[in-house]
Amino acid sequence: MDEERVKKLIRELIIELGEDPTREGLKDTPERIGQMYKEIFGGYKSDSELSVQFSEDSDTVVARDIQFYSMCEHHMLPFFGKIHIAYSPNGRVFGISKLVRLVEKYSKRLQIQERLTKNIADELFAQGVRGVIVVADAEHLCMRMRGVRNDATLTTCAYRGIYENKEEKESIMAMIRKRSSNTSF
Repeated sequence: MDEERVKKLIRELIIELGEDPTREGLKDTPERIGQMYKEIFGGYKSDSELSVQFSEDSDTVVARDIQFYSMCEHHMLPFFGKIHIAYSPNGRVFGISKLVRLVEKYSKRLQIQERLTKNIADELFAQGVRGVIVVADAEHLCMRMRGVRNDATLTTCAYRGIYENKEEKESIMAMIRKRSSNTSF
């Protein structure tokens, strides 16, 4: 990303909005936005590191409540929430930080929630696991701040491999939806 170009574009936007970009509260805004965009759109340069795995046999691994923030590609407003990932290893497991980084790789882009969910499931399934479920629950500021102005949330799901089987899917979805941190599976 060309930070100087972004700063110039933001300065022009400030002028188009009817503001003075030299005003005290706005004079550093183009630089701040340039830095912010570099951070929140870092997923374009991210590699997921899923190749780092550990030998371990396990039936199912569930990582719940992975927090994410993304930007709606239609309105460039934030959507955010939690992603839950379940996978059935094939003799190899991923560290939880690798799953978090995978979520960040796809969420830190201009995105829609449906594609975000699909991208995570596809990349994880491509690593040779027996099955994957990805569930994303999110709030969309593009819907809250404009248009219908409603607080509805969106849930998207992606199923791959053995979890496309109805019984397997229902069992794992029950685990994902279980909210008590004191409950053992």
